[in-house]
Amino acid sequence: MKRLFLIRHAKSSWDNPYMEDYERPLNTRGRKDAPEMAKRLYNLNMMPDLMISSTAERAKQTALVFSDILSFNESKIVWADELYHASPETILKVVNSINEQYNQVFMFGHNPGFTDFVNELASVRIDNIPTCGIAVIQVKGSWQTLTFGQGVLHHFDYPKNS
Repeated sequence: MKRLFLIRHAKSSWDNPYMEDYERPLNTRGRKDAPEMAKRLYNLNMMPDLMISSTAERAKQTALVFSDILSFNESKIVWADELYHASPETILKVVNSINEQYNQVFMFGHNPGFTDFVNELASVRIDNIPTCGIAVIQVKGSWQTLTFGQGVLHHFDYPKNS
């Protein structure tokens, strides 16, 4: 059984209205929520075999916090430009390219694509994956042949869910 962890980036800063969206870093709440959510996964013994992240600054920072807390070698994070504001179809293409040796894959990205992807992959209705929210989808079979409707929502958590 494979598991795909879709982790929306933590809360980002809007302090500089002239900053490009792609460059926005985490804000104070994001820097607090990311380690908290990573610790929740650690406490459930949910550890990554592979991490893939959008290259947008807020997603990168979130992925790096998770890699630190979960003792995942940050040099092994796969940086994927195509995850920046990706559609569900683009996210599926990234998932279909995952090597079969990996069973627990953590993916860091953005809404609305992540929420739409979870809903299509697992045939569920989540209105919104909040910032630093985590949806874990169980997948039978192969990453390469995975398509919409073949996943099962196994776990859903977010910072204000305590």
